[in-house]
Amino acid sequence: MKYRVNEDCIGCGMCEGTCPSVFSMGDDGLAHAADREVTPEEADSAAEAKENCPVGAIEEA
Repeated sequence: MKYRVNEDCIGCGMCEGTCPSVFSMGDDGLAHAADREVTPEEADSAAEAKENCPVGAIEEA
């Protein structure tokens, strides 16, 4: 599974704090998801980041 961050992102950094191997903050101040499949080891923390995004900006891609 892959994730993507949509245009609703407010740049709070919660996703990066929860799963830094998948989500990172860009130079634009917004979150970005790695353009690759999430590994089994990352799956739980990536799903937690999606569930806890305050604006629902993380989607399964």
